Amino acid sequence: MALNDRASAAIKIAQSGGALAKDYFARIGSIEIVDKGVQDFVTEADQNVELHIRSLIEEAFPDDGIVGEEHAVKTGTTGYRWVIDPIDGTSNFINAMPAWCVVLAVVKDDMTEFGVIHDPMHDETYQAVRKGGATLNGETLKMATDAAFDRGSVSTGYCNRSDKSATLRIIEELIKRDGVFHRNGSGALSLAYVAAGRLIGYIEEHMNAWDCLAGQLIIAEAGGRIETQSADSMIANGGRVIAGNAGIFDDLVAIANASYGT
Repeated sequence: MALNDRASAAIKIAQSGGALAKDYFARIGSIEIVDKGVQDFVTEADQNVELHIRSLIEEAFPDDGIVGEEHAVKTGTTGYRWVIDPIDGTSNFINAMPAWCVVLAVVKDDMTEFGVIHDPMHDETYQAVRKGGATLNGETLKMATDAAFDRGSVSTGYCNRSDKSATLRIIEELIKRDGVFHRNGSGALSLAYVAAGRLIGYIEEHMNAWDCLAGQLIIAEAGGRIETQSADSMIANGGRVIAGNAGIFDDLVAIANASYGT
């Protein structure tokens, strides 16, 4: 089947996964939570939503590969790989904060071909096809090109793989430019907000592929800028993510280089 078939299916699959996750969210006080590390959690909702999404992918595209945050890699034969984060923003999720999302990306030949970020709490679905544009609930996303640090907020991701002092330097540099730093606990949702113009940029030292591939494509297709990366390398190792409005992107890269090292 063609990519367009997968793109159409991915939206429905993400929304189905979101409906299941929302059902778990409604009874968050009774579900099992496991610590994976410092500020890193997994719930039965994460695990079961991913299994649900995998089953839908395997039913529709049985020969495609699958890479998910919570379960083992499935090797496919078609060259297409689905990259899944069943619930991005688990810390928010377990604390009953409605800032989390379901994320799917489809990768082929080292390129992210399609991405979808579904926010079931606000009924928002962001999606993009490579060279085909980006939309939010079917409406075209087109980012402005004239952002300024003193006119918007830059999201700064942080996790247990991040260098604390480098993150503090990022925040300091933003403040020096009369900017505002923002963190909502979901990197994927923050990237979606950049594409929608709600944030003007995003900086994080290290993200996993399932957190960022979809969002990076949505930003690029909405007219924003991202660092050029190998999708295969991101799947294997993760990496830094710099994305934002074209008006400040070069400055974001300079801030990241000075804070994290090139």
